[in-house]
Amino acid sequence: MESENQPRLRSVVSYVQRGGRMTVGQQRAWEEHWPSLGRKVAELPEGPLDFGAWFGREAPVLLEIGSGMGETTSQLAAAAPELNYVAVEVYEAGLGQLMLRAEKLGVKNLRLINGDAVVLLTRHVPEDSLHGVRIFFPDPWPKKRHHKRRLVQPEFVKLVASRLQPGGTLHLATDWENYAEQMLEVLSAEPTLVNRYDDWAPRPDWRPVTKFENRAREEGRVSRDLIFERR
Repeated sequence: MESENQPRLRSVVSYVQRGGRMTVGQQRAWEEHWPSLGRKVAELPEGPLDFGAWFGREAPVLLEIGSGMGETTSQLAAAAPELNYVAVEVYEAGLGQLMLRAEKLGVKNLRLINGDAVVLLTRHVPEDSLHGVRIFFPDPWPKKRHHKRRLVQPEFVKLVASRLQPGGTLHLATDWENYAEQMLEVLSAEPTLVNRYDDWAPRPDWRPVTKFENRAREEGRVSRDLIFERR
């Protein structure tokens, strides 16, 4: 919680707080796996988080912001065992479901963080340290009066870019055309980032198609990817 002596870290937060109880399976996964796999942002000690010690090895760190129910995250972590894959999500039931999916796939290279990614990046992730950051299908806030609540804003992108290693990538995806255009504009204006493509990136074969993306297709929305690189 912010105090009078503590300046605000952000103008937007990285999430929408959701309610809802865990299923029996999600609760079991939380009880069995959270002590070793999870951390809460609010309970982290001051200073940089030692990912190498947490994973028990030194490897490139990939941060996924907003893992949702873990459908994509679990598959991507399983497909890249060479990475220390970190997922940050505010929705506890989603993290419980992600742990269930990871358990089923036998994933060993995944760690979970519950809380605001902006605070995590600001206080606990050093500059020039991340191999990559992925933000797939963040809340689009489709109504114009709510656009200011969108995560991908200049201040946030500047923060993320500062945490990437030179050559590290920021990969975004959305199925809302207006948000995609905003993302392209904001990322293109960040001087420390360069677009790997002329505009939109080809949809990577390795990114799983989720039920939400299929629904977007049925509703006539096209998913767009952006991949920018730290200079």
